[in-house]
Amino acid sequence: MPPASDAPPVADRRTRLRRALRRTVLARRRPLAALCAAVAVLAGVRAARPADAPTVAVTVATRDLTSGTVLDREDVAVRRFPAGSAPRGVQPRTVGQMLAAPVREGEPITDVRLVSPALVSGYPGRVALPVRIADADVVGLLHVGDHVDLVAADPRSGTASYVAVAVPVLALPSSADQDVGASGLTGRLVVVAALPAEVDEIAGAAATDLLSVVLSG
Repeated sequence: MPPASDAPPVADRRTRLRRALRRTVLARRRPLAALCAAVAVLAGVRAARPADAPTVAVTVATRDLTSGTVLDREDVAVRRFPAGSAPRGVQPRTVGQMLAAPVREGEPITDVRLVSPALVSGYPGRVALPVRIADADVVGLLHVGDHVDLVAADPRSGTASYVAVAVPVLALPSSADQDVGASGLTGRLVVVAALPAEVDEIAGAAATDLLSVVLSG
């Protein structure tokens, strides 16, 4: 017959463990009940919360930028906008393009802010036409949205004549290398919204005369 052992039977140990666990649960039943209630409330709140609204990527300016700025990687960043609030005409690729108008820090870069065919979207029936104005200082007084008259002066005869009236200014490129054009003419470029019927006369005058601007409103 095997010798007796002082260790309690396995069944007794299990019974004692169950009783100890029951006493522990009963002693902490109120905190446990509160915890379960909190978990249930949190789960209900999460289940009732609407799903996150869809967003779209929008290119924005990282700082205040002037018209004529050629955008580089440090000038723009991508931000997420709610799909319903994103502006129309957002441009995903803007690096290397020129601004047609000033933009503020955080402002989305849209097609009408760039020197592109979209510039004339607000002027139906007109085309974008770059012209070189002889007096760069006068161009410095202009703003995008101004309406100007274009005057051609013939330095040989000393006469001048109007070649276009009340044309809107679309863009004012301000790169330093534009003070002298490829033809050697000095001045600054101005992009205007001209009527198709005016293009030939304006381009012809620009080739032979000195163009100047008169603010017309």
